[in-house]
This record gives sequence, C-alpha cells and structure tokens, in this order.
Amino acid sequence: MQKTKLGISVGLFGAALYFVGLISIIPLVVMAGFVLLFEENEWLKRTAVKAVGVVLFFTILSSIVGLVGNSSSLLENFVLLFRGSIDLAWLNRVLSIVRTAISFAQTLFLLMLGFKALKQGNVKLGSVDNAINKHM
Repeated sequence: MQKTKLGISVGLFGAALYFVGLISIIPLVVMAGFVLLFEENEWLKRTAVKAVGVVLFFTILSSIVGLVGNSSSLLENFVLLFRGSIDLAWLNRVLSIVRTAISFAQTLFLLMLGFKALKQGNVKLGSVDNAINKHM
C-alpha cells in the first residue's frame, strides 16, 4: 500500500479530498495544492484536480441558477417601478427546487467518488476527465 508524505495511505487521502469537498472549497484547495506540490503519486494528483473540478463545476452551476433568480427579482422590481404587477413566485419555487437538486447531486457525486477513492478506484465523469487528461 502506497503512503503519502503525511504517512497515510494514498487511497485514504484521495477519499479525504472528496469528503472535504463536501464541507468547503478552501480546505479542499489547500489539500489539493499540497498534493500537487509535494506528492509524487499520479493517481493522487489526478484525484486532487478532479475533486476541485467537480466542486467548481457544481459551484458554477449553482451560481448560474442564482443569477437567473437575481434577474427575475430585478425584472419584478423594474415592473413595479412603473406601477405594474407581475408575479414570479413560481419561478422562485422552481429555482429553489433546482438549487436543491444541484446540491443533492453534488453531495451524491462527492460521496460516490470518495468511497471509490478508498480503494484507489475512479469513476468516469466525461467532460471533467477529458479536461484533466488534456491539461495534465
């Protein structure tokens, strides 16, 4: 079993990357930076980049949904400016459901990837894997 410079197994560190991604992106980036700078294991480096990529993907997706929500609020305020009325409550409910689905999908993917990483396995994620292969 290969060990990291910290003395823990490569699989456990890879799983920790995904599980920390569930909590916050800042510790994930710090851990991934450590891996990229100091570790020699190629699988662990790819796992670090993939963990950051998955979290960034879902963050960007959630931000786009939030932007649509902010745009609808702006539209509603603009219409009220001219004494009109528009009801976009249904749109806010839909966006709330979409945000919840995105959060659920992110949690599911990171848990699945984390448990697979314990055995140094990999789950193929099309565009994320293609981008990693292209740039690493």
